[in-house]
Amino acid sequence: QVQLVESGGGLVQAGGSLRLSCAASGRTFSSYAMGWFRQAPGKEREFVATISWSGTLTDYSDSVKGRFTISRDNAKNTVYLQMNSLKPEDTAVYYCAARPRHSTYYSHAYYPGDFGFWGQGTQVTVSS
Repeated sequence: QVQLVESGGGLVQAGGSLRLSCAASGRTFSSYAMGWFRQAPGKEREFVATISWSGTLTDYSDSVKGRFTISRDNAKNTVYLQMNSLKPEDTAVYYCAARPRHSTYYSHAYYPGDFGFWGQGTQVTVSS
């Protein structure tokens, strides 16, 4: 079991930056692949970024590639999402998610159903 708490959301002007953090409980954080998803009003939850257990492998949605960076610090049980060049269409509730390790071999996951643990979300609003 792991519990996740996001922070760092807020209101920012277009072109600005925010850094989201997700703090995880437990002593096995490094056994979880982590992901960030977002959900705008009236839309389905969508994949943003994901990172492997050790942090060496990452992947991003096309809409954020080149602007967002996911990273993790396993010593601090924390995963981050650095968001630069923000656009109004980035406005959403951002969720941190964890996927426990079930195999020796890692592969990325992109669907909410692949992740078993979720935070409560943090609101990001980008004004034009």
